Formats: sequence, structure tokens, C-alpha cells
Amino acid sequence: AALTVRFLTRRFIGEYGDMEFIYSHNLTVDGREILFHIWDVPNSQHAEEGSSEEKRIQWADSFVLVYSICDRASFNILPLKIQFIKAAKEGQNQEKVPIVIVGNKRDLHHRRAVSSEEGRLLALSLDCGFYEVSAAE
Repeated sequence: AALTVRFLTRRFIGEYGDMEFIYSHNLTVDGREILFHIWDVPNSQHAEEGSSEEKRIQWADSFVLVYSICDRASFNILPLKIQFIKAAKEGQNQEKVPIVIVGNKRDLHHRRAVSSEEGRLLALSLDCGFYEVSAAE
């Protein structure tokens, strides 16, 4: 949620509840007006494979999966989530689904539990993009 709010408002808010929200936002990219619909789903420590997860996957055209570099559990769940997304999306039309892995809280490097290299290697092994950012900064 912090990254979504930062993207939408350029402000940082540190605390969020466990609510899902869908945001809409217009942005000009390379001279073209792009309308983003962002379904912001709270963090879960297990791979949810129910109908609500399936609904989200079918709704989306691309995915940004965020983990905390200070929380190994949030990183460890990514391979299962990505495999679930790919099975649901790529099984339908055989096109590669755009997925980006984002390590957040780069500003808290002194509390790092997941190295940048681990994030890059995971993204490479799963054919995803990779970034490390700080929503706070």
C-alpha cells in the first residue's frame, strides 16, 4: 500500500490496515495518456489459491509483487505466488504475463534479511523484472 500511495500522491504514509482497494490513476507516459487501475491487496504470508485470488489474477494485465527486504517470509512466498499467476494467465493464451518483483524498504538496509542478489536471482529464475526501492524515500 505504501508504494501505491507513493505512486499516486508522491507522499509516504507509514501505516496501513488490511483493506483491499482499487485505485484509478491517469499518467502520461511517452506522450500517451495511460489509465492505471491498481488493485492493491494487503500482504499475506500464505499463497491464497481461492476464488478471490483467481478473480484478481484474471482481472489484472500485469503484476507487481512487493516484499520487504527486512522480512524473509514475504520474500519466500513469491515463487509460489508467481507460479500460481503464470499458471492462471499463461495457460489461457500462451503469452508471457508481465510480472515485476519489488524489494521495498531499501532505506532500512541495516535490517536487511534478503540480499539484493537473492532478489535479482529469483527474478531472473522466474523470468520477472526486479527493482529495489524505498517507499519512504
